[in-house]
Amino acid sequence: MRRSAPRQLALATRHLQPNTPRPVNRIVERFERLRQQGRKGFVVYIGAGDPNLEATRQLALAFDRVGVDVLELGVPFSDPLADGLVNQLAAQRGLESGTTPPRVLDTVAAIRRESQIPIVLYAYFNLLHRRGLKLFIADCAQAGVDGLLVLDLPPEESDNYEALMREAGLCNIYLIAPTTPEDRMELIARRASGFIYYVSREGVTGMQAKVSDTIGEMTRKIRAHTQLPIAVGFGISNPEQAKLVAQHAEAIVVGSAVVNQIAAHGRSPDLVPRVSQFVESLAQAVKSVSAPSAARGG
Repeated sequence: MRRSAPRQLALATRHLQPNTPRPVNRIVERFERLRQQGRKGFVVYIGAGDPNLEATRQLALAFDRVGVDVLELGVPFSDPLADGLVNQLAAQRGLESGTTPPRVLDTVAAIRRESQIPIVLYAYFNLLHRRGLKLFIADCAQAGVDGLLVLDLPPEESDNYEALMREAGLCNIYLIAPTTPEDRMELIARRASGFIYYVSREGVTGMQAKVSDTIGEMTRKIRAHTQLPIAVGFGISNPEQAKLVAQHAEAIVVGSAVVNQIAAHGRSPDLVPRVSQFVESLAQAVKSVSAPSAARGG
């Protein structure tokens, strides 16, 4: 049930009261645990509400069980400029199923009753602006969201946004691209929290036959400016690619390949087991790559 505006305002105000104790952010906690264990992280993106929000809830719980470390939920938007065809169609299906930002947050709250998987909302700034930054961020924190990745909000214009995110205890995640100049890379790395999302190739989201051969070089450049974990995404489509990319980063992100599985099986009663089986194969590939752990002095 959608909350009334006064109720939402009360929740927002209560959450943002100063000196309110809050737990460690789940994203920060998860990456620290992975570092201690010498393991790589696995981030999965799906479109919220594709094919419906109950499926989103069930998929989230299944992903948690098969080894996903962070779940990115795309909030459906009518003009998803950063997305390729697969994710554009997922956004369209989400809109057609009646998915709205408040209903996405209700779904996050439902996931939270059964799982503590870290959750990032992947969104466009218009959705935040329409609700109001302070209220949108407070609503997210209240529902159990851990971070936001706002595709079209550059850090140069994010002072108020970042302050509100810190106040709410949420991670503001930024993208770095292959074309990002080094001085801007340093700026983005300094202002980000949670993890850095490195877009491994130019263009929009989508599956690729091969991964970029500059990932190792670019992750080394980014590491010169930050101690945050680096998650590499855009174009990773199968376990072999996932294992290859995991050698160069603290985590990998798979989106379109999983969304494509949802599109193929969306009308099947076996949607959740079919998609989670595919996701598990990716998770196992990522987890087979070891990382230096804190215990080993890495």
